[in-house]
Amino acid sequence: MTHYLVGSRASALAKAQVREYLRPLRERFPDVTFTHRVILEGGDQDRTSPVSALSPVSGGSAFSSRQEAALARGEVDVVVHSLKDLPTSNPPGLMLLPPPGREDVADALCGSTLAGLPEGARVGTGAARRKAQLLAVRPDLHVIPIRGNVPPRLRKIETEGLDAVVLAAAGLRRLGLDDAIGEILPLDLFPPSPGQGALGIQVRTDNSAVREILSTAGDLSADAQVRAERAFLAELHGGCSVPVGAYAEPLPGGLLRLTGQVTSLDGTRRVSAHRTGPAAEPEKLGVALAAELIAQGAQVILDAVRAAAAAG
Repeated sequence: MTHYLVGSRASALAKAQVREYLRPLRERFPDVTFTHRVILEGGDQDRTSPVSALSPVSGGSAFSSRQEAALARGEVDVVVHSLKDLPTSNPPGLMLLPPPGREDVADALCGSTLAGLPEGARVGTGAARRKAQLLAVRPDLHVIPIRGNVPPRLRKIETEGLDAVVLAAAGLRRLGLDDAIGEILPLDLFPPSPGQGALGIQVRTDNSAVREILSTAGDLSADAQVRAERAFLAELHGGCSVPVGAYAEPLPGGLLRLTGQVTSLDGTRRVSAHRTGPAAEPEKLGVALAAELIAQGAQVILDAVRAAAAAG
């Protein structure tokens, strides 16, 4: 019997994502055994520092670097990530397979609705993008930095006296926490992190056997969407600490509509645009949209964000 090791982070959400991914594969390949292995990331061990302050090696992510290293060493055969946590380039010898469909891409406000938040409300999020977007819509808000997995962040509404927290709707749904959603935030004002709601299925390029099996689970429409979004982010040289949002939508006739937004950290300035192109050329679409936003002044905003991060 063939046996494959599947790596992921230790959180309840990461484990739920592995179960979601493996369920149809186990039915399709009953002679293949998949064993889950937890890999603890730096971002999981340090729950207090801001994400931007964590320093993974080789420019990687605080939520993916150790998993990628284990995959490269052959300690696991595949890693199931949250795609939004992954850098836009793969380490040498690794590649991404098409994701198996996609959950809700939007952000969710938990504990209240936007209209229901009182003046000066305290809203928790650890993401620069979410903070910037909140302040752009409600400059009166006090945005409180929070870290941790999904259930602990929800509990901070009570334990830290917050009026609300912002979380990815996909994570809440995958954990069966739909009832915690007060409002799905509108995509035109709150475009999500590129790749949000999709799984990042990462394998070694030289492992043709596992690639052949796992490729059967891929969704080509979802793949085109996330490739366009990630190309857009890469062209802007963005990451998890940069307030860049994007989402792609499939259109009839083999087309893809990509929307992108860049917001200043204080929410006082934002530029956004959308562009349509062939779904067969998603990276080209992402690069073109990034150029359009740069022409609108996105680079000035991003340079200010990076200067603020460098100044500490």
